[in-house]
Amino acid sequence: MATPTLAGLFEQKVVVGIADLAVSNNQTLTLATYSMGSCIGVSIYDPVARVGGLLHVMLPESKIDPNKARHKPAMFMDTGIPSLFRAAYELKADKYRVQISVAGGAQVMDSSGFFSIGKRNYETLKAILNEHSLQVQAEQVGGMVSRSMYLNLATGEVKLKISGQAEDFVLCKN
Repeated sequence: MATPTLAGLFEQKVVVGIADLAVSNNQTLTLATYSMGSCIGVSIYDPVARVGGLLHVMLPESKIDPNKARHKPAMFMDTGIPSLFRAAYELKADKYRVQISVAGGAQVMDSSGFFSIGKRNYETLKAILNEHSLQVQAEQVGGMVSRSMYLNLATGEVKLKISGQAEDFVLCKN
């Protein structure tokens, strides 16, 4: 991790890998995940508790490998979303205050659309959120580009770096 400046305002980055998640209330952190193609990044942020989390999901449903889901719940949407929220609740986030942002779900490396992993990931995410009366505040999903996602825990701002674009895209500003 980077060394803080004398003013103590230096932002540190925590990288969330594929099939992983991170949750924190440390305001000096930015949570980041990179190169999401068909994978989906889900960020949550509670502006009152100032707790945020980021999840990088690969596949929609854990039933294809229940053993792997037990050891790596963030790999699957149906086990990753509950894990993300439970971890945020431990830091005093409130279900009805969290702002949810979503990115990814592209159709890359499958131009025929045969597997449609990105689309299936997104559909599973929406079904889980609907089941719990939660709504996405901001999203950028689909298409044929990969995205990287950043959640600033000091502000709740979510930015995307989109493949082929020079400028970062602000997905959600609090």
